[in-house]
Amino acid sequence: MNYLSNSRSTKELQNIDLNHHFHPFTSTSDIKDGARIIKKGKGIYLWDSEGKKYLDAMAGLWCVNIGYGRDELANAAHRQMKELPYYNTFFQTSHPPVVELSKLLTEILPGNMQKMFFSSSGSEANDTNIRLVRHYWNCLGKPNKRVIISRKNAYHGSSVGSASLGGMDAMHAQGGLPIPDIVHINQPYWYGEGQDYSSEEFGLLRANELEEIINKVGEHNIAAFIAEPIQGAGGVIIPPETYWPQIKSICEKYEILLVVDEVICAFGRTGRWFGSHTYDLNPDIITIAKGLSSGYQPIGGSAISKNISDILDDSGGEFAHGYTYSGHPVAAAVALENLRILQEEKIIENVEMSTSIYLKQKWETLGEHPMVAEARIKGMMGAIELSPDKKNRTSFKAPAGSAGLATREICFENGLIMRHVYDRMIISPPLIINKDEIDNLIALAWKCLDLSMSKLKEEGLWD
Repeated sequence: MNYLSNSRSTKELQNIDLNHHFHPFTSTSDIKDGARIIKKGKGIYLWDSEGKKYLDAMAGLWCVNIGYGRDELANAAHRQMKELPYYNTFFQTSHPPVVELSKLLTEILPGNMQKMFFSSSGSEANDTNIRLVRHYWNCLGKPNKRVIISRKNAYHGSSVGSASLGGMDAMHAQGGLPIPDIVHINQPYWYGEGQDYSSEEFGLLRANELEEIINKVGEHNIAAFIAEPIQGAGGVIIPPETYWPQIKSICEKYEILLVVDEVICAFGRTGRWFGSHTYDLNPDIITIAKGLSSGYQPIGGSAISKNISDILDDSGGEFAHGYTYSGHPVAAAVALENLRILQEEKIIENVEMSTSIYLKQKWETLGEHPMVAEARIKGMMGAIELSPDKKNRTSFKAPAGSAGLATREICFENGLIMRHVYDRMIISPPLIINKDEIDNLIALAWKCLDLSMSKLKEEGLWD
């Protein structure tokens, strides 16, 4: 008997889904009329169960870098499933896919990365990082160094540990978060929080908060600072040019580790192989996931620099931590094939030299729309700020996020997938998007902004 059927109607699937599937980041009341049922993907496009076509400007959840429908990755999974579908990496055991993937990653990652610890997601990897940095300092005889500094509105995952690292109030309100010994400084969000300063001044102001909290908490108590190169789920917060050089200087000044969460930014998203390349960072630990397999298999990991791995190897003993699927052979095989495609087809080089330049030119034209107060972009990550009064950057006459949600739903209705973060619309298209497809994306976005503006005016939410 085959339980997976392609013969069910959309309504049947929606009813079963509503009754038996508990969705992440979704209120059940929002899908009472049925969730969208996505059935097929090819290139940058998706099709739902009714045959409607969508341009996926979010690459799934920031992850489908090489696009949908690459047979090479399906074939890699098939071959590995036939040879070794599963074995763990516990108990002094390994297997060829995880060995080869570890070697390749340490060769292409920025900085002096020596070893990989694998997980099934970025959330798991950041949970691992909490334990890694504290274990490292324990090995050095400094057990008091436990506090990890992060940023407000950062996203580092949804598990208890990783959500604590993140700085999102809505997540902290559920489940008694954050856990102890995690503190947050303000984000470098110039558009929303820095209008009294120039971009350069604001970047330094927010970066210097790191030094202030180090002095307040005490360097002897601080294990690490964790941050995304660009805050993705927070709304594509692109830091001012002065921000990261100052952060880097502060981290070098004090005895704390720099953990760079590249779950979104890695593998070409910022226009370079890694966000750490884009901002000239030298992390002690790098978190990866999403684009590692282009989303074709669940896999994440923590890349560990030589200075840390040497200490852990020499005096760390058994690291009492791991996951059933750490270094899963099928996921590792798919990741290897994904990296081969990125390298051999020079996808990221094309992004840097051509695609990202063209996308930036076109994306910034959306800033001319009467509903858009700012259009910003870095590499293949873009955001537009929605406002009824772009000159004064005022808010809508509605709870924060209402205009963004309305715009998102209009986008779906018109065959475009963009994400809203409050009253911002954001994109992160597959890296393989071409110029004609970019033109289509921008045309659809403009159309949807027009429709959204009309809707908000009709509902009295504009002025």
